[in-house]
Amino acid sequence: MSFLVIQFLTGLSSSVSLFLTAAGLTVIFGVTRVVNFAHGSLFMLGAYIGWTILTRLPHDPVWFVAGIAATALAVAAIGAALETTLLRRLYHAPELFQLLATFGVMLVIQDATLLLWGPNDLPLPRASWLRGFVTILDSRFPLYDLVLIAIGPFVLVSLLLLLSRTRFGMLIRACTENRDMAAALGIDQRLLSTTIFALGAGLAGLGGALILPDTSANTQMDLSVIVEAFVVVVVGGMGSVGGAFLASLLIGELQAFGIVFFPHATLVLIFVIMAAVLTIRPNGLLGDIPLTAPNQTTRILFTRPSPTLFWLGGAVVALAAATPFWLPPYWLSVETEVLIAALFASGLHLMMGPGGMISFGHAAWFGIGAYASALSLKMLAAPMPLALLAAPVATGATAALFGWFVVRLSGVYLAMLTLAFAQIVWAVATQWTWLTGGDDGILGVWPSGPVPFFWWVLALTAIAIWLLQRVIRSPYGLALMAARDSEPRALSIGLQPERLRMVAFALSGAAAGLSGGLFAFKTGSVFPTYVAVGKSVDGLLMVLLGGIDTAIGPIVGAIAYTGLYDLLLQTVSLWRMALGLTIIALVLLFPDGLAGRWRRS
Repeated sequence: MSFLVIQFLTGLSSSVSLFLTAAGLTVIFGVTRVVNFAHGSLFMLGAYIGWTILTRLPHDPVWFVAGIAATALAVAAIGAALETTLLRRLYHAPELFQLLATFGVMLVIQDATLLLWGPNDLPLPRASWLRGFVTILDSRFPLYDLVLIAIGPFVLVSLLLLLSRTRFGMLIRACTENRDMAAALGIDQRLLSTTIFALGAGLAGLGGALILPDTSANTQMDLSVIVEAFVVVVVGGMGSVGGAFLASLLIGELQAFGIVFFPHATLVLIFVIMAAVLTIRPNGLLGDIPLTAPNQTTRILFTRPSPTLFWLGGAVVALAAATPFWLPPYWLSVETEVLIAALFASGLHLMMGPGGMISFGHAAWFGIGAYASALSLKMLAAPMPLALLAAPVATGATAALFGWFVVRLSGVYLAMLTLAFAQIVWAVATQWTWLTGGDDGILGVWPSGPVPFFWWVLALTAIAIWLLQRVIRSPYGLALMAARDSEPRALSIGLQPERLRMVAFALSGAAAGLSGGLFAFKTGSVFPTYVAVGKSVDGLLMVLLGGIDTAIGPIVGAIAYTGLYDLLLQTVSLWRMALGLTIIALVLLFPDGLAGRWRRS
């Protein structure tokens, strides 16, 4: 009995910092509608700034509280500066471009943190009062964790009172429900947005500082916490502080008991729960904001094939086919990687552009395709052509089955369900060592030679992208865009939006699977990292950098992103900062993407 009570209390204490971070994220979204990918970086800055302040203060409770408060205020100031200098310029941009800009901010903060604090973990020396404990049912429980358990409900009640009983809360509710009407009534939305962003950032900084006595400040905190915070916010319901609190408790208890009773399923347990909740309640437990993204799909992709682009594309393919005769081996390898990236991005673009569906987990299909090809080669002794064929077949069928469950969702809810599936696939790839080799991977997946393989990649990529473009320009593509732009009108003329999206989901997955199979042969191996969150983010960046409303956008974005990544990785020590600043500059200078000016071609 005592063991269960202690585990329950442990789950409660671990949920507090997650709730603070998620509450800040949902408060920011409620007013600004910004899905802030850099929110995890603010949490990480709270840990590092808190460590800097607390290690220089006397080790007693009063100074500890003062240091925590100072940390929250410092991170709030950073959040306000971020909102006024960057995000304010992007409020009228599509939500995904805001996500892209905040991802660039995350990269900048990562390298800035390394520059200021170094790469080593920074533990907080525990004062004697932090090492205290209480006895509960003959078991010892840390006193500090009891304090954390009390902080969660206190912050929840404070936020609910702030939002429901004050004039500030009334203004927030007004902007949340109808921004245009609030502006007509004279509400200063700029000041309100800055204030609410500072509040959300301060909550994230508070969560990062409070976790210090139990863990070390490290540079891996940002990405891990933002994924969990997104899960909490989506499960609870975007814009609902009470939902964020309830979901954080649920996730905290799942992690506390899951590591004991389901140790091999701990990595995916929260994503399985998220998938189950969204399947039953598409807006989350307490959410009432259906997340659609009208700004992302108001422009129609061109449907007339341009003779100029057709001949230009043919000339580029012909020129690429001749490059092995004069290009050095290294650059031939880079060109192969660019072609695979272009195919991956083009498949994702079919979902995001004509389909209007956001995916945070497109790496799942990339990884499934890579494993399908590798296992066909190693276990079935299939030749490379058949092994490559297994990739789109396996991923297309799996994506069609998965799409049947998710196409009724939209916006970030759909995106998070794709992330959940990707995390499940990643956990399977990590833990089913008998099939995938786990972290050791599958090795020896080599083609016959680099030059013939390059021609295989060029031919398959060109054909697949051409077929995707034909799909976009076909009557099916027009019907898909009609369902994207106005589902009620599409239904009224006899279209079936869910079936249209499911087909797009399957085609997009098949294209990503083929790119994964090609990548497996290019690298000669397959690892669980092929399904990691970073790979999905890479696909999003390529599509958004090129332009979501253009047919050639994903190709241009793949070339730009892959080229920038390889160039900066080799030439700049702080390559994340350089890449992040470049992404931010491109978002500001090219709000429609690099290929956006050809949208009407």
